Amino acid sequence: MRWVEMLAAALFTFEVTGSGIAVALVSAARTLPLLCLGAIAGVVCEAINRKHILLGGMLLSCAVSLSICLLDLLDWARPWHVALAAFLSGSVWATEMATRRRMVAESAGAGLVSQAVALDSLTGSFARMIGPLVGSMLFAWIGLMGAFALSSVCCLVAALLVPGIRHVQETRRLEFTRIPGDLADSLAFALRQPAVLTVLGVTATMNFFAFSYVALVAPLGRTVFGVPEALVGLLAAAEPLGGLLGGLLLTSRAPKSNLRALMIAGSAFFLVALAAMPLMPSYALACGLLVGGGLGLALFSNMQTTLVLTSVPANLRSRQMGLVTVCIGLGPLGQMLIGVLAEMFDPPRAVIITALAGLAALCLVSILCIRSRARPGDAIG
Repeated sequence: MRWVEMLAAALFTFEVTGSGIAVALVSAARTLPLLCLGAIAGVVCEAINRKHILLGGMLLSCAVSLSICLLDLLDWARPWHVALAAFLSGSVWATEMATRRRMVAESAGAGLVSQAVALDSLTGSFARMIGPLVGSMLFAWIGLMGAFALSSVCCLVAALLVPGIRHVQETRRLEFTRIPGDLADSLAFALRQPAVLTVLGVTATMNFFAFSYVALVAPLGRTVFGVPEALVGLLAAAEPLGGLLGGLLLTSRAPKSNLRALMIAGSAFFLVALAAMPLMPSYALACGLLVGGGLGLALFSNMQTTLVLTSVPANLRSRQMGLVTVCIGLGPLGQMLIGVLAEMFDPPRAVIITALAGLAALCLVSILCIRSRARPGDAIG
């Protein structure tokens, strides 16, 4: 439902304002909480039962989506309403890595972490593929109300499923005065772990330079390739389709090679495909290129979680996942940058510039990773 809402919100904002930067700002509002709250969420999820956090998040998402649905029904909805709703839903998203994704991996047991993460990435790619398609079609047929009505219903169903989850967790009293110290300890641990540093560097690069293209999918589809609203979602779904195919391969067999190298290689492959996509002479070729790039993103997504869960002791995992969430939260800054570039130049050149900058940043991360060596006693797991 996150992807249904994001595509519908982008189409609504572009329809009302006609501004690429306005679309980017609304999209950025959803990921801004990841940057602001991700690290804190990691600390909180070590103390409070993750199952309760998951339930509360689903209920809040349901209420937010229902509010936008009612506003549009009354013809009161404005882009700032959608941005505020996106920020609240993004606050729930900020707990994702430290709660739900950790729960999925740990439920499989230590021997199946990689396959469990791959399966979770596969279902995530499927949702990201279907979500934009459903969002664009619902917006074309019913408007903003249709997309957010479906979202509110699905979030409510998800909330009803949470009590049935079998989850065991040792909790402790949450002391707010300890949060700054816990955050400092978490960062100090990450700086001593080359595997974690790789995850943080690549995640920051991809979310700042690569995934920001999503904010311009609506303008690209409508003005560059000249497709109707219903087909804009197909362009947004192309990359997740590649991720779905890559996830299918990874669920059948855990990678045996250097996991850090695989993460960097997959990320670079997607950035190359992204840089070439706006230059394609046809809509079909652009979609096909993003499908190919999505195969690389499957490696990125799988290694992002697997490296942390296999390199970090259990009592620190949520905090390290919280740091990963902060890196994911750099997305809004990238979306604002690509929005400014789209206003200065045009959407195609904005995508090309950010993709090439991402490749340069990834090269820097690669050099630092090659030089990094685990100190004696630092490697865990």
